[in-house]
This record gives sequence, structure tokens and C-alpha cells, in this order.
Amino acid sequence: MNPKNISSRLHSLIKSAVVAVLLPVMFIYIMIAKPDYRIMNGLAHVVLPIAHGVGDVITWPVRLGGRLIKNIHNISNLEQENEELRARLDQALAEKNACDFAIIENQKLAQELDVIRNSDYPSIVADVFFDNSALHHGTFMINRGTNDGVNRGMVVTSFDNRLAGIIIDSGADFSRVRGLTDSETNIAVRIVGSDVYGFMAGNGSSVPTIGFFNDHKFQPSGGIKLVTSNISGVLPPDIYVGKLKNETDVEVLGPRDLARVIVLKFNAQDKYK
Repeated sequence: MNPKNISSRLHSLIKSAVVAVLLPVMFIYIMIAKPDYRIMNGLAHVVLPIAHGVGDVITWPVRLGGRLIKNIHNISNLEQENEELRARLDQALAEKNACDFAIIENQKLAQELDVIRNSDYPSIVADVFFDNSALHHGTFMINRGTNDGVNRGMVVTSFDNRLAGIIIDSGADFSRVRGLTDSETNIAVRIVGSDVYGFMAGNGSSVPTIGFFNDHKFQPSGGIKLVTSNISGVLPPDIYVGKLKNETDVEVLGPRDLARVIVLKFNAQDKYK
């Protein structure tokens, strides 16, 4: 490349830079020392674009730094929001896992107890206001009767779905219930989780007794749970009755254990005597 051409180009660039610097200075001088508006208007068309370009070049690093700082700030905010969302997602997943675990445990417990809530039957809440445990009896009274649709043969349970008794008489506003401990109680039951059936009989004490009839090889023991079997159609099936304390005695609800009960409007067709 010709050195003269290079020198000429450098000379031109230097002259342009000097002019770009001197023009704003000249413009300011004219504005202050010799204000001539015709000259000022003429120079403004040349000086202002040049000054604007020079200002852009000078302030470019500052503006670039400002954009970088703003972008860094936005990225920091996004990272913080992502961390918060991740924490919320982890908490939601943990709560979902806890709910799933509770559902599984509930299903396992239901299978273990083999107990079904009798929501298929209409029901009504009643208060217990009298019990009679004298002379081998275990009956009690409730404040619901025929005016409430409660009739003889309907089933009474506790609020936790445990069998409490069977209605044997009904008046207009009250009913008499034969509890599980009454000496005349004799209901069909089933061992939870099996096809072993038997009958539980009250004897006037706090613990009825049980005998099995369809599996002579079965060996009863304490802790075994019992539910209603509905063999004779007197009771709805699968209501929790109680559990064995030993080979013969059953732990059940007695009249004195009850304050409020639920009457299941189950039609036993007067089979319970």
C-alpha cells in the first residue's frame, strides 16, 4: 500500500476530528460573544447533529453499562422468583404426597377393619337421655320417635360408626333401644377379613360373649375385630361391633358410653324380636 495514501487518509481523519471538536466550541462562542441568530441558525443544522453523534459516542459506555446493570438486576429478580416458585412447588408436592399417603393409609385401614360406613341409609341424630342396666338389662332411651320417622327394628350407631343397639319400641317422640350388653341381645357377627361367622350374645354385664358356628378350626384370641354379618337380614352389613378381649368376651359400647347417637333407617321388617 502506498505510504502517501495512508498519510493522506490519516490527515483527513484528524482534520475531521478537529472540525467536529471546534464546531461546537465555535457555536458556543458565537452564542455568548457575538450572538448572530442567522449564523446560529445556519450552524445549528451542522453542529447539532455532530454534537449529538459525539454525545452518543461519548455516552455509549455509560449507556451500555446501565443496560448491563438493568439486565443483571432483572436476571437476579428472575432467579429469586424461580427460587420462590421452586420452593412453592416443593411444598405443594410434599402436601400432595402427604395426602396420597393418607389416602393409602385410610384405604389400608378400611381393608383391615373391613368396615363400611352406612351412608346408603337415611339417618337422624338423637340424644340419649336414660339407660337401664338393672336386672341384666342394657336398654336406653333416645329422644326420637315415630314423628321423626324412627320405628322398631332400626339400627343405632355411635358417631364413629360403632354399633350401639337396635330400636325395640317407638313412641311419638321417643324410642327404646336394646344395647349390645342386654341379656336378650343376640346378633350375627363376622370376623374382620374372613368368612368366619358367629353370634354375639349379651349377658347383662359390660362384656357380651361370642360363639362361632361355621368354622370349628378357628381359634379366637384377644384383639380380633368383629362386624355385623347380616346373615338374617336384621342388621346392615359391616358395621363395627367391637373386638375380642379374650377367647369369648367382646369389648363393645354400653349404654353409659353414649350421649348422642345416629339412627340408621334400615328396614329390618320386624325380624328383631
